[in-house]
Amino acid sequence: MYGAVLMKILIEELQNEEEEQISIKCRRMTPEILNLLEFFKTQNIMIAYSGNEIHRIDSSNIYYVEAVDNRSFIYCDNNVYESKEKLYELEEKLAKNDFLRISKSVIINLSKIKKIVPALSGRFEATLINDLKVIISRQYVNDLKRKLGI
Repeated sequence: MYGAVLMKILIEELQNEEEEQISIKCRRMTPEILNLLEFFKTQNIMIAYSGNEIHRIDSSNIYYVEAVDNRSFIYCDNNVYESKEKLYELEEKLAKNDFLRISKSVIINLSKIKKIVPALSGRFEATLINDLKVIISRQYVNDLKRKLGI
């Protein structure tokens, strides 16, 4: 059992354009600090915006992410949020979860797929559990089949 860890916690509100960050200053790396780091690394929370509101979204609630005009949008059951991150950055964050890129501009949550049917020109169409439909580009069909084991 480790002794109590006393530390100062500083929280600073950032301006809109500043990047959120966590900084740890320590004399030595302890098991408690390593646990804290692991906790932050494994969080499935995404930060997204709706107007002036900042939202914390659990990645399990995301249906898909889409890039439109150099902006990234996160689609949940009944809401659409904007992310300040690029699509490739979101793809890296979501890769450890059940997400897969299905086109140049879309990443989908595989656990939200209700059914998949073939479409024209070697593409597939996925119907999500909220009945939204998304197209899977033929370049990504093999990745989808591999990920789903079909």
